[in-house]
Amino acid sequence: MTTATTRPTSTSPTPRQVWIRTRGLLLALLVLAAAGIALAAARSGDQHGRLDPRSADRYGSRAVAELLKDRGVSVRVVTTLQAATSAAGPDATLLVAAPNLLTQSQRSTLHAMTTDAGGRTVLLAPGPASVGTLAPGVHVESSAPVSTRAPQCSLAAARQAGDADTGGFRYTSDDLEALACYPAGGLPTLLMVEQPASGDTALLGSPDLLYNDRLDKAGNASLALQLLGSRPHLIWYLPSLSDPSAADRDGGKDTSTDRDSAESESSFIDLIPSGWLWGALQLALAAVLAAIWRARRLGPVVAEQLPVAIRASESTEGRARLQRKANARDRAADALRSATRTRIAPLVGVSPRDAHSPATLLPAVSARRNPGDTGLHQLLFGSAPSDDSALVLLADQLDTLEREVRTS
Repeated sequence: MTTATTRPTSTSPTPRQVWIRTRGLLLALLVLAAAGIALAAARSGDQHGRLDPRSADRYGSRAVAELLKDRGVSVRVVTTLQAATSAAGPDATLLVAAPNLLTQSQRSTLHAMTTDAGGRTVLLAPGPASVGTLAPGVHVESSAPVSTRAPQCSLAAARQAGDADTGGFRYTSDDLEALACYPAGGLPTLLMVEQPASGDTALLGSPDLLYNDRLDKAGNASLALQLLGSRPHLIWYLPSLSDPSAADRDGGKDTSTDRDSAESESSFIDLIPSGWLWGALQLALAAVLAAIWRARRLGPVVAEQLPVAIRASESTEGRARLQRKANARDRAADALRSATRTRIAPLVGVSPRDAHSPATLLPAVSARRNPGDTGLHQLLFGSAPSDDSALVLLADQLDTLEREVRTS
């Protein structure tokens, strides 16, 4: 008995064919992954986050930090409340990059320590959740878009800087001596609360002028240098969730509500690092290139006139593969038996209408073949084969029966 060898077809390619088809795509993915790793490694030391004086990306603040260092101002980055308050003093400026992320306990501690220190405190975009504690007597109004505005105030730093990119939150103060600058809709976006005994506090409605990509616009650099460089030391406070003081509770009351309101002030897109956006763009470009490559390889779409003539062998092979995949041996056996009965019925004098009737077809076939054959009913009207070998055997037996009937 010889076993039939199956040749590879479009539905069952060989491993070599699979490798030839996919090696180009695998090579492109390997090159893309290597390029991504190289870029990430090259830029990993330059990105630290928004308003970070160590970050050189567009939303970092490395440029203003370098300018301050050139003017002799020391810049120190801290991430804990204890480090920020311990470094505050009359010869230091404390910059709070995200005051809205502080808990109520942290705000109270920070305000008490900065009031006693006598230096300058710069709050970047403090909102309703934080301004009442960090700057008592100041009230937050609705925000305005960031644009280039004139100072329109007597603050020396603002008058020397001239027009600057300001906006964001707007403020009002109960202190009549507070200097209100860069108004938007009649309300200031920069408020300087001067208290000679305890230092001064500057509230900036938007931190945009400190970003690297905006520092060279209008008078942004001048305003930033004068606000942050009035003392020989600058403490750049970046609040962190890892700060032990961030876990404090105020009288048993959770401060998560304050955090939620502060985080809601930033959109979802603002919270996504720029590297992820570039990575998604690169993946989309790679997908488009892969689609173009596959489309060119397969060639243009060919329109066919329907109905399309299909070779009988292709139709038979396709139907057989479908039945084999579904293990439909019963349907295959029924098709073989029905076709055999239809072909031998006219040879034994049975009409096509009675070809599938055992009572009519079996006696006529027995008379031509062997009247004593008891297996004829099982052969033409029997049950389904139990496995593929039995199905092949059934097909051979039906062919033999048809040849005997034709030659008898």
